[in-house]
Amino acid sequence: MSKLGNLGARLHRGEIGYDFIKNRKIWYGLSILITITAILGLAVRGLNMGIEFQGGAVFTTPKNVSVSVSQAEEYAETASGHDAIVQGLGDGSLRIQVAGIETDKANEIKSQLSDDLKVDAEQINAELVGPSWGEQIANKAWQGLGIFLILVVIYLAIAFEWRMALAAFVALIHDITITVGIYALVGFEVTPGTVIGLLTILGYSLYDTVVVFDSLKEQTKDLTKQTRWTYSDVANRSINSTLVRSINTTVVALLPVAGLLFIGGGVLGAGMLNDISLSLFVGLAAGAYSSIFIATPLVADLKEREPAMKALKKRVLAKRAQAAAKGETEVQGDDEAYADEPEDAAPAVVGPRNQPASRTRGRGRPSGKRR
Repeated sequence: MSKLGNLGARLHRGEIGYDFIKNRKIWYGLSILITITAILGLAVRGLNMGIEFQGGAVFTTPKNVSVSVSQAEEYAETASGHDAIVQGLGDGSLRIQVAGIETDKANEIKSQLSDDLKVDAEQINAELVGPSWGEQIANKAWQGLGIFLILVVIYLAIAFEWRMALAAFVALIHDITITVGIYALVGFEVTPGTVIGLLTILGYSLYDTVVVFDSLKEQTKDLTKQTRWTYSDVANRSINSTLVRSINTTVVALLPVAGLLFIGGGVLGAGMLNDISLSLFVGLAAGAYSSIFIATPLVADLKEREPAMKALKKRVLAKRAQAAAKGETEVQGDDEAYADEPEDAAPAVVGPRNQPASRTRGRGRPSGKRR
């Protein structure tokens, strides 16, 4: 077995682990800092909305135009009186995008561009987008996002419970805010491809969160009938047992997206790939982070506010204090005290884990009974 596979098996069995729940305030603070930075970027710079949302025109020149991108951008801004975005395509043609212009002015701009670029006007392809159509696209995007979030909350509340639904909702809002804020800071154009990317990463983030929640739900059955572990202990075990799986799926998903973003968009200059690849790259990373560091710790915080879980935590801490006073380890405990308690709910612990008491009981004695 590989080292990573062996690590995953040991995490799953609870032999080793990291205490994510104990350090949750650090993760909360880090997420708040990143979210505030994203909101400030969105407030100061705003989003660079594409013509699909603003309305405008896209002019595509013939191949091998003997004009640089910067020069073509200057020509387009002079002809239109608006800011223009010019991209060089792989076949040597130019894509000139001008937002916020009226449809009847497109022919005038096209004629002026043909003179400046020294090409036949018939060879310049013009695609027009009306502002009303762009507004409809924006409204439908917001409606789709709202419907998605509502369905997510309803599903999780039915399949799990309202606390998990609330935690997943907070994690999704966290992912959206960070992704949109980075879009504002980077200045990439927001297109329908960006919206598709946002919906995609929300689905991925939700999947990663549900995997942890499902493990948590399974391990917390009849939790209040024992006094070994608190809800936070079991939540920590759930995160650790699925940690390697989350890392593997995130890395595998990020590799092709990174190829689209850095090679396709950066090296090859295919700017249209940036629309969806940036949202996917940032969103996938934020989704994996929120599933581990935000959603599950938040569920643990909410659950331990319940009277039953408060009482359980009090009993567990009292039992551990009693064991410590006797010089016994927390994990091994007192055989007789825990003899009738379920052992399926067990937290991850740092360092090697001792064998359960039921397996060590009676060793070294002929009869296997206590004297």
